Amino acid sequence: MKKLVIVIVLVLAALMVLPQVVFIIDEREQGIVIQLGEYVRTIDEPGLNFKIPFIQSVARMERRVLEADAPPTEFITLDKERLLVDSYIRWRIVDPHLFYKAVRDEHTGRLRLNNVAISRLREELARHNLWDIIGVERKPIMDTVGRHTDEIARRDFGIAVIDVRMKRVDLPEGVQEAVFARMRAERERMAMESRAEGAQEAKKIMADADREVVVLLAQAEKESRLLRGEGDAKAAAIYAAAFEQDPEFFGFVRSLEAYEKFLVGGTTLVLGADSELFRFLQSPQPRE
Repeated sequence: MKKLVIVIVLVLAALMVLPQVVFIIDEREQGIVIQLGEYVRTIDEPGLNFKIPFIQSVARMERRVLEADAPPTEFITLDKERLLVDSYIRWRIVDPHLFYKAVRDEHTGRLRLNNVAISRLREELARHNLWDIIGVERKPIMDTVGRHTDEIARRDFGIAVIDVRMKRVDLPEGVQEAVFARMRAERERMAMESRAEGAQEAKKIMADADREVVVLLAQAEKESRLLRGEGDAKAAAIYAAAFEQDPEFFGFVRSLEAYEKFLVGGTTLVLGADSELFRFLQSPQPRE
């Protein structure tokens, strides 16, 4: 009976002592062994491990990527605009001993990281205008802040910063209306300038078109006069040639044309009977 009691006591003692001797680090964790407040060793591989009971303890830490969500903070830009920025940091513990010695736990680590990142972000935003921060300069700014925060965090806290990002960038409520009014005024000014430039360009195009019309009409008039002159010259040459072939017939045709012009519309013409104009009316026979 006594042996059974001794065995039970030994088993109970072993069960009590075993958790103080054996511990397991899984794949999501890493840790350090501390003896009476002093660092002993780092355990960065998952598996079964041993420690001295009641003297040594284990501080467990995350191996996975963690996130520090900074509170929305107000900043001043280069053009003196107030900006409300909500940012976050993705980070991982890479030196458990330094991390434990510098910040102890994840909560304190988040606070320290946020302080470093916000301080650097304040400096960077103060070097840029509002529209650059919202537009093309946003990613370079965050890359610069991330590199700076990572450098300090590795050196002082044993933390690797993966990236720093802005989730949201807003204007404070009291500033939004004034900024929107200025944006509207700026867009209206740009619209007026565009309309003025368009009107000026339209006048220029119309003036160029009018000038081209005048030039084209002048050239057309010149060409038409040249063509009429050439036609008249050719007609005169044809008439002359025809007159040379039969002067009497030519005189007859010219007289008919004259009759057609003045013997219409009630015109009264008094001429002598022996006028050359009436020669063909008196005698259609050609003269010898």
